[in-house]
Amino acid sequence: MDAYLDLANWNIYGKYIAYALLGVGILIIIYHYLRLLFTSDFKARYDFINKYEINTLWVSALFVIFGVGFFVNTLVEEGEIIWLMVRVFVTVMMGLILGVIISNLLKFYYPFYVEKRLKRLRYAPRKSPKTGKPMKLLSEEEEDVYLDEGMQAEENVFSVDYDVWIDEETGYTKIEKYAGHLVALQCPECSYQTLKVVKEEILESPTGEEEGELMKFYKCDYCGYKERKAFRIAKLKKTEGINKASTL
Repeated sequence: MDAYLDLANWNIYGKYIAYALLGVGILIIIYHYLRLLFTSDFKARYDFINKYEINTLWVSALFVIFGVGFFVNTLVEEGEIIWLMVRVFVTVMMGLILGVIISNLLKFYYPFYVEKRLKRLRYAPRKSPKTGKPMKLLSEEEEDVYLDEGMQAEENVFSVDYDVWIDEETGYTKIEKYAGHLVALQCPECSYQTLKVVKEEILESPTGEEEGELMKFYKCDYCGYKERKAFRIAKLKKTEGINKASTL
């Protein structure tokens, strides 16, 4: 009798938990798209999607998966506690499988859809706040006049890409910053993202007993600042085949 009573209580409170989790998951999605809806600036919308969308969808999916899992386990009105535990175990396994599927979709397939949206946002015509008319996007050759030397250096190493929009009637310009194709660090001297690895040197080779040491040499393509950093190299892993060969 007590087991059936406990199961009835579980069915009641489990549904409340399920509704709460599902509600939170749905609210996260609604909030995200409402933020996008009320963000009129294309660059701000671009940055918001690029920074938050995939993580937001993943968090929302987790709440929904947990919510569905709780709800499914409240549908049986009678039964023994042992069968409830079996259902919980099966639900957890199914939830893990579903989570892996959604994670892979968001990691490997959804980014292609996001990239198309970001491309449309990046090249959508901007309107001048001065005249309300469409602005002109300058070509790579034309925009250099409006970029300082540090910005041009960032573009030259492909760490940053700048778009320059101009209102030809009033001369008003808007410069937007985007991530480039190659990775460069921010230079501590000039603060531009132009610090790159120019050379790597192994100071100590790793062995099966000791770690090695790698020295990386950096140089700023804009101000010429140089620095070097040492990194440890992991020990070599011994394999059974090598060990056997060494004993022959």
